[in-house]
Amino acid sequence: MKRISIANPVFNGNEKKYLMECIDTGWVSANGRFIKEFEKKFAEYCGTKYAVSCSNGTVSLHLIMLALGIGPGDEVIMPTLTYIATANAVKYCGATPVFVDSEEGTFNMDATKIEEKITERTKAIMPVHLYGLSCDMDPIMEIADKYHLFVVEDAAEAHGAVYKGRKVGSMGIAASFSFFGNKVITCGEGGMVTTDDEELYKKMMLIKSQGVSPDKRYWHLITGYNYRMTNMQAAVGLGQLENVEWHIGERRRIADLYEKYLGNNKSVKLQKVPSDCISVYWMNNVILQPDVKKTRDQVMAEMEERNIEMRPVFYPMHIMPPYLDENAKFPVAERLAERGISLPSHALLTEDEVKYVCDSLKQIIEGE
Repeated sequence: MKRISIANPVFNGNEKKYLMECIDTGWVSANGRFIKEFEKKFAEYCGTKYAVSCSNGTVSLHLIMLALGIGPGDEVIMPTLTYIATANAVKYCGATPVFVDSEEGTFNMDATKIEEKITERTKAIMPVHLYGLSCDMDPIMEIADKYHLFVVEDAAEAHGAVYKGRKVGSMGIAASFSFFGNKVITCGEGGMVTTDDEELYKKMMLIKSQGVSPDKRYWHLITGYNYRMTNMQAAVGLGQLENVEWHIGERRRIADLYEKYLGNNKSVKLQKVPSDCISVYWMNNVILQPDVKKTRDQVMAEMEERNIEMRPVFYPMHIMPPYLDENAKFPVAERLAERGISLPSHALLTEDEVKYVCDSLKQIIEGE
């Protein structure tokens, strides 16, 4: 069996055509028709009024924090089980990320643990739609309303995911998306913010473009940032977005195959998708159960020997050096991280390849 990679971008639409238009016309930097078109179409896709393109997903989170005025002394509540960019974007502003444990089945932030973390310094809650599955947003929004907090969705991994009929990115005051090369759709690198708030939209547009006045060229109103997306990135992104339902459909096909070949195996658990959610399965994950005597790393190493690339579920923030808290206890997140493995999940996988992954995993954990 050839090497099976964990991720692989697919460009089967107008990406090359649009990219060549950028090259042929010379519109390759932060101006050009594709930027506005990509923003407009992405906002429409998510069901929001506005979208702001930027250079990457981490930047999109930082942009939201800056526009909301999050700063020193403020606190933002988020899951400990997430990619480090979620916490870093808060730290960039001098604010403090405050961590919450996870739900066992969905891996997402446990909404029942949020209220106990709220203090007079809390300014926002940042749910992360982990691995393509929406958080349970209703209780999060209710808590935010009760305490007058912002809700910022980290939807980096969840383009097109649905919660009770609403797409992620349309529920909080703003949401962040990533277009890194392994995401559901990609620009190679890039980010997007969605929002319905016109004032916030204008602030982000100002901040991301060096603070330059929209009415007077080279007149800078604030100390801004160069957080802009290029027209070339937007061209690729637009080509991907035009085909987004195909990309999501293929990821659901892969998820169905993992359910077929692993769903009844008592030694592993797949991420649970509630009936009122539609996941986009950015990554399919398994949690090794207690009867599996091998460690996560041993299993991954033996899978690598069979030419199968895997990766660990994210490490919780509170155990890593930048956010280390030796007294913190988040047992669910720690358990998921210690025993969790991400499986190959890209759209080019064949059924034979998925079956080979599953057969290999079962043989390794069963000691064959």
